[in-house]
Formats: sequence, structure tokens, C-alpha cells
Amino acid sequence: MNVGVIVLLIVLAVVAVVALKKAIIVIHQAEKGLVERFGRYKEILEPGLRVVVPFADALRARIDMRESVLDVEPQGVITKDNVGVTVDAVVYYYVTDAKAVQYEVASFFVAVSKLAQTNLRNLLGDMTLDETLASRERINTALRQTLDEATDKWGVKVTRVEVKEILPPRDITDAMSKQMKAEREKRATILEAEGYRQRQILTAEGDKQNAILTAEGDRQAAILRAEGEAKAIENISKAADEFFIGNAQLLKQLQVTQASLQDNTKLVISDQSRLINVLGLAEALAGTKPKPQAQAGSS
Repeated sequence: MNVGVIVLLIVLAVVAVVALKKAIIVIHQAEKGLVERFGRYKEILEPGLRVVVPFADALRARIDMRESVLDVEPQGVITKDNVGVTVDAVVYYYVTDAKAVQYEVASFFVAVSKLAQTNLRNLLGDMTLDETLASRERINTALRQTLDEATDKWGVKVTRVEVKEILPPRDITDAMSKQMKAEREKRATILEAEGYRQRQILTAEGDKQNAILTAEGDRQAAILRAEGEAKAIENISKAADEFFIGNAQLLKQLQVTQASLQDNTKLVISDQSRLINVLGLAEALAGTKPKPQAQAGSS
């Protein structure tokens, strides 16, 4: 075989291998491929094994469709009250239009980074340092809305923006640290004083309740003692009414009787009189009473 023919066959084989390699393209999951034909956009390739025209078609770019994060470089910002702070943020986004993100903006990452820095300067320039430190959520929301509107024509959706750090100057940081320390000590002193006050109030309340209960017990005891003494006096009064008054009347009768007997030798006393019992004549009179006679039975 002629050497020239052999070389030609070898060249054709190499060309066939190269052409086959260029014709077969594998697009990975979560990716889309941009194909250009002679430098002009032709189509978008979906994930999987794809075949294109070798030497005419070329894979221009692989576009990652997953959510990605872009770290915005730290930058110095002057706040409304003329305090210089350093701000660092991150941007979360995903591609919605592979063609637009490739052809509508020259360098998407640079464009978004610069856009984020510019809007951060605008937002923080209208806020004081205290507002800046206390309004991260507001800054995140405003920056996300601005970036989302600006990147919509680029085929990108900004899902969220997070401000990682807002660093004031060293002297202001030291002053804020001292202020926070003083504030914590103030709160600790207030809490300690409040605890002491509550403890004193509870102690006084306990003493008050104890005094009230003691006084109530003394009052109940005094009432019971008074009621007992009143009951005893009532019983003594009843006994006096029952025994002493009657005896006093008998004593008076005896005195009258004695006065009468001084000049009389004879005294008539009814057998129903209480003097009979006083003089001890009841048994004697009982013996002098006639006994009732039994009636004779009929014959």
C-alpha cells in the first residue's frame, strides 16, 4: 500500500475521532448549555447526552441553574451622622434565563457586586450609625428589592441579601463597648435593687400577716375569755336569784316572827307556811294530822 494512502487514512481517522468528540456533548444536571453556530446563538441544550454539528456548532458556555451566592467585597460607607463604617454583604441568586445571563451583561458577577456596593452606600448614607446597626433587616430587604429589579433583565432572580458585618471605627467600637458595659452594670444594679425591694416587701408583708394573725388570735381568745366570764357571771346571777333571794325573804320573815314572839306567848302558823320548814316543825305537824279512816264495806 502506498505510504500516501496510509497517511491519508490516518489523517481521516484522526479527523473522525475529533469530529465525533466535538459532536457529542454531555450536559450535567442543573446545567444548561449555550450552543453557537459560527459565533451566533443557536440553541440551549438541556441536561443529558446531546449531539451537535462538529466544527460548525460550539458549546459557548455552561450555565449553572442552581442557587448561588456572591460575596460582595467589604467597602467603606459614610453614614448620615458622618461616621465611617465598613460593610460586608452576600447576595443569593439563581439564573432564570440562561441566554439573557450570557448575552445581556458582559460580566454578571462584577455587575452585581458593583450594583450591591452602590446601593449599600446609598442606603447607609441616609441612616445614622445607630439606625444602621439596628436596621439590618430593613437594609437587607431594600437591597434585595433593588438588586432583583436591576437583574431581572439579566435573567437572574435575587432571592435574598444578607449584611454580614457593619464595622464602625475602632474608637467608636471602644466607646460602644464601654456604653454597653455601663448599661449592663446599670441593669444589674437595677435588678439587684429591685430584688432587694421585693425581698423587703415580702418580708414586711409576712410580718404584717403574722401580726394580723396574732392579733386575730388574741382577739378570739379575749372574746372566748369574755364569753366564759360572762357565762360564769350569768350562772352566779341565776344562782343568786334562785337561792339568795328566797333565803333573804325567809330571813326577813324570821326577823318579823322573832319580833312578834317577844310579846306573845302564842302564835298561830299555817301548816302551809314556809316557816314550818325553817323552824323544823314539818315532821312534828305531820305526826299530828288525823289519818283518813277506811270506809266500811257494805254487808
